[in-house]
Amino acid sequence: MKTTKSVYETLSAINVNSKIEKKNGLTYLSWAWAWAEVKNNYPQASYTIYENSDGFNYHHDNQTAWVKTGVMIEDIEHIEYLPVLDFRNKSIPIANITSFNVNSSIQRSLTKAIARHGLGLYIYAGEDLPEEEVVEVKVIPLNIDDENWVKIMKFVGANKSKGLKSIIKTLNTKYTISKLVEKEISKSL
Repeated sequence: MKTTKSVYETLSAINVNSKIEKKNGLTYLSWAWAWAEVKNNYPQASYTIYENSDGFNYHHDNQTAWVKTGVMIEDIEHIEYLPVLDFRNKSIPIANITSFNVNSSIQRSLTKAIARHGLGLYIYAGEDLPEEEVVEVKVIPLNIDDENWVKIMKFVGANKSKGLKSIIKTLNTKYTISKLVEKEISKSL
């Protein structure tokens, strides 16, 4: 019967919610706190920042760059690759990369490698989902007695039970609703 918890079981049980920060719509876990937490639980843990063949602590394809880090805990190494990003989380052209950009990416990469061991892994859930395609919706003004009016009134009649606010909210996804039009719609409810 197993009595010792695995590294993953131990680290994934730690609640990191009070240590996360939000920046530019993304959630971050402090690398310093994450590393301290790992060392508190696994004093022999170590990390590696992988260098390229020229001895630089980043890799590149002559266009952009990325870092490669690894975190070793109890003979298990998890490796993480992370692009070198700017403050908007966009890849930086190789000619514009600074040591600060590389260092920031290294710290983020180490934090993600730690997360692969379990600490704060839930923060990254869903980050690998494709970005939603932005569909531009054309909003047109709705006028009483225009060509769409009969269709709109049928919609209103069929949705009376939802109430005026709900109907207007739905219509606002396609039409601009003036106060006059809203008043006219409310009369039919």
